[in-house]
Amino acid sequence: MVDLTHARHDRAHVLAPGLFRSLAPGDRKRLKLDVTYQFSDDERLEFRGFDPLGVLEMRVLQGIVAMAGPEGLLLEDEDKASSGGKQLMLALFEPSDSLMQTAREKPTSLIVKDSLRRLAREIGMEEGGKNLKLIREAIRRLFGVTVFVCQGKREVGTRLLSSYASDEHTGDLFVALNPRLAAAILGRVPHARIDLAEARALGSDPARLIHQRLSGWIDPGKSGEATAETLAGYVWPDEAPTERAARARMTKARKAVEEIRSIGWRVDETRKDCWRFIRPKLP
Repeated sequence: MVDLTHARHDRAHVLAPGLFRSLAPGDRKRLKLDVTYQFSDDERLEFRGFDPLGVLEMRVLQGIVAMAGPEGLLLEDEDKASSGGKQLMLALFEPSDSLMQTAREKPTSLIVKDSLRRLAREIGMEEGGKNLKLIREAIRRLFGVTVFVCQGKREVGTRLLSSYASDEHTGDLFVALNPRLAAAILGRVPHARIDLAEARALGSDPARLIHQRLSGWIDPGKSGEATAETLAGYVWPDEAPTERAARARMTKARKAVEEIRSIGWRVDETRKDCWRFIRPKLP
């Protein structure tokens, strides 16, 4: 049974242009992930990886973040850790491992211990073996991403997912989120609320990408305005190769707007190809 209502997501991971994008056949072999996002005046995030991240990776991360909310286990500095957190550290590292000392100094992270089938349900996918394989591949791509957070002359690097393990036979899933994602989930920094019921109801990849980006800067009960060109940029961050391709992207963006309207957002066209999106208030 699907029971999670939303994901408390880090705004920078949600809003970074091109972090998640629509991928055409062959793009995974042709493209690499190289995204830099100036999140604020004094904070820059850089995402680096061998594989680009598509809509599936976005949906999987939404689900993992949502599952970490009410059910995640804290992994804290060892000196301050709960007994459960200490046991998790012992399970992750051998006592003699030099990484143990590094782990003691890391900020709080969150652990998801659940199943691939549960994750599939939460993001609105069927639980068949093919989909579970796709989800495992998506998690591997997420794990392969390095995130550098730069503040002034200070720089900290982590993986997008700090740790990952799964068992194809049992379907068990273990994922540790990076400290920045954990901080948003725990309410220690401002977060973006991604409504999972809305996300599950969407049928196209452009609508899913646009929904996450809109949810990143329009809070529940608030509104914001965006053009078709801006919305298309949420889906395809690179320049269209031809005029025909550019027109096709605009058409898909308009269709995505109708999908956003169909899930309960109020959408008013303020001028041609420009809309004001009014997000539903929280119940």
